[in-house]
Amino acid sequence: MSQVPGALLYTKDHEWIQLHEDSTATVGITDYAQESLGDITFVEFPLAGESFNTGDTFGVVESVKAASDLYMPLDAEVLEVNDEVDAEPELLNSDPYQKGWLLKIRLTDASQVGALLKADAYVGII
Repeated sequence: MSQVPGALLYTKDHEWIQLHEDSTATVGITDYAQESLGDITFVEFPLAGESFNTGDTFGVVESVKAASDLYMPLDAEVLEVNDEVDAEPELLNSDPYQKGWLLKIRLTDASQVGALLKADAYVGII
């Protein structure tokens, strides 16, 4: 059974979002996503400073099974990418919610947060 921490928000595309009080958030892929992908071998990241709209492709995760696009969960600007995951993509498999985060973002439209899924709703779709 996949881990689904209750304190996070989720998308139907299997990304998790941790909101912070300063209109920033941390984004990663869920435990379910990493289990489905298998051994992750590469992550293509955006550049810090790039802006995206909700649903835009911001990167790719490649595994021994498949390549999967990553979708921006909210309108946002990329503040930081996780260099540790860039160097060790397998962190997405071993620790998707802590060391395996992907991006830190600044929200450009906080009103969109209501469209994200709470943990119980996400569990219902996996």
